Amino acid sequence: MSDPVDNHAAPLDASVDALSDVLDLIHLRGEGLTVVGAVGGADVRHGAGERVVHLVEEGPVELVVDAGARLRLGKGDMALLATGAEHRLRVVERDGSWMSGRFLVEESAASPLLAALPRVIVLRGSEPGLEWLPLSAGLLAAEIADPSAGSRAMASRLLDLLFIKALRAWSDTDGAGGSPGWLTAALDRSLGPALWAIHRHPEQPWSVEELAGLASLSRAAFAARFTRLAGDPPARYLARLRLARAADRIATTTEPVGAIGRALGYESEAAFSRAFAREYGTAPRDWRAARNGSAWPG
Repeated sequence: MSDPVDNHAAPLDASVDALSDVLDLIHLRGEGLTVVGAVGGADVRHGAGERVVHLVEEGPVELVVDAGARLRLGKGDMALLATGAEHRLRVVERDGSWMSGRFLVEESAASPLLAALPRVIVLRGSEPGLEWLPLSAGLLAAEIADPSAGSRAMASRLLDLLFIKALRAWSDTDGAGGSPGWLTAALDRSLGPALWAIHRHPEQPWSVEELAGLASLSRAAFAARFTRLAGDPPARYLARLRLARAADRIATTTEPVGAIGRALGYESEAAFSRAFAREYGTAPRDWRAARNGSAWPG
């Protein structure tokens, strides 16, 4: 008899899981892929609030962010503007072209999270370790040139991939350490086990000692590292995560407010409502009423 096939798959690293949870929370979705062609000297503008990625097919192209920093992008380069910074693209020498894709998110959850990022993340297609970039760009270009069944879904998934890959590349640079926030902490491997636990079970009354043990750090070292990278102490991070999850459920489900609060660790609806109002400036029921009057992709 032949040996049984081992179908056991090793679990994903906890720090990757923490980032996945955060991206699930903001409802990231790539959409609206287009090809732009422009003659030398022409400007293509993007207003504030547009979260987009640009992949240069023919260049060079000049990227001007917030009427300030000027960056030159060559063929094969990518620029991610995840914070929604106003910017424009300009062909500086000869005719140029690029692909642009936009990202939809749930703004109430995404705004504080993505604020940790720089206004623009640039990846150079010629750099070692970025072999996935021209491959992804080629797949996107093929879907645009010859669309068929599933092309829209394919493009959406590829845009999501580019977004995540850009975050990882940014995390690997020294620049990431100077921007505290939820995302910076989620990308830190040493905090991965603790963040995985918090994100998987935000309803639990996690103590600093418990989380430090998961991270294999002393209480003081864990608290200091967590606060430096996340921008909040562990207890405040947990509270904000609970409320962000609650806001998402209030906006996207018909669950009773009190049940949502209890599911996320609050002892009473009154305690939950007070905490929610402090964070979002309005009571949970008013939040639900306001959100039901506006559209966003769920």
